[in-house]
Amino acid sequence: MKKHTRRLAVVAGAAAAAFGLTAGPASAVPSTVWTVTPTGSYTATNSGNIVLTATIPMTCTTSSASGSMASATGNPATVATISAIGFGTSASPCTSVLGNVSTVAVTPWTVVAQDYNASTGVTTGYVGNVKANVTAGACKFTVTGKASGTYTNSTGVLAVNSVAGDLAVSSNPAPVNCGTVVTTSTKPTFKGNYVIKSSNGTIPKIVGSNP
Repeated sequence: MKKHTRRLAVVAGAAAAAFGLTAGPASAVPSTVWTVTPTGSYTATNSGNIVLTATIPMTCTTSSASGSMASATGNPATVATISAIGFGTSASPCTSVLGNVSTVAVTPWTVVAQDYNASTGVTTGYVGNVKANVTAGACKFTVTGKASGTYTNSTGVLAVNSVAGDLAVSSNPAPVNCGTVVTTSTKPTFKGNYVIKSSNGTIPKIVGSNP
C-alpha cells in the first residue's frame, strides 16, 4: 500500500511539473497591440506653461515639437518619436530666477505606451530617451531620463507630468557654474501639456488592445 501511495505521489508530482512547464507561457501577459490613427507626421504646441524644475522652476510660455507616430506591438511600445522639440523663442524666452533659460534638446525622444483605459480613451506611459542641455544664467547642466505622462484621445493632449526620479542631472558632463543649486543629486521634474495634431489637422487616436 505504501509503495502504491509513493508511486501515485511521484506520478502526480511529474504531472504537476509538466503542467507548470506548459502552463507558464500560456499564463504570460499577451503583448499589447497599439493602433495609431492616423500614422505619420504630427506637430505639438504647448497649452499653458511648460515648467522644468531643477531645485528652481524654469518656465516656458512657448514650446513646440514635431515627429512621427506609428502603430506598434508590445508592452511597453514606442508609438511616436519626437524628432524636434523647442523651448521658448527669442521674443519669449524661458525664464528663471537665475536669468533667461536656453534648453537644447538632443533628439530623438520617444513616446512610450504602457497602459490603455478603453472607457476614457487615455493611454498612460512616458516620454523616453530624454536628453537636454540647459543653460540658466551662468549655470549649465544636462538633464537625462524619462518623463511620465498620459495621452487623451478626445482632446489630443499629451500631458507630461514627471515625478522625482524620472529625470536626473548628468554627471558627464557635470553641472557648471551651478554651485549647490543644481547638482548631480538634483531630481528634476518636467511638467506641461502639449496639443497634438496630425499632418492632416486631425487629432491622432491611440488605442491599445490585447490579441
